[in-house]
Amino acid sequence: MSKRLSKFVLGSAFVTAFLIPAIALAQETTTTTTEPLGIGAWGKPMGAALAIGLSALAAGWAQSKIGSAGQGTLAERPEERVFVLALTALPEVIVLLGFVMAILIVG
Repeated sequence: MSKRLSKFVLGSAFVTAFLIPAIALAQETTTTTTEPLGIGAWGKPMGAALAIGLSALAAGWAQSKIGSAGQGTLAERPEERVFVLALTALPEVIVLLGFVMAILIVG
């Protein structure tokens, strides 16, 4: 992976994992107490964002590796196309499981 692409991937992962939940939590509060917020105020949205973001990054990385290997396989044996297509679609389950975990975390 080139250095420019790796910087882009890391930057977008940072934005997905940290800045988007912070923007979502940036709302005015109506409480006037001065006690610090517990982990429930920011922990659940941050955990849900990490569950979806990291699972999406992992699925993308897995699909890139499977896709490149699948293209090599199809160049040599075109009859294996159904098997290669099934393997390429398999990492999408990782994202679905991350989405389910995020729903379970947020409640």
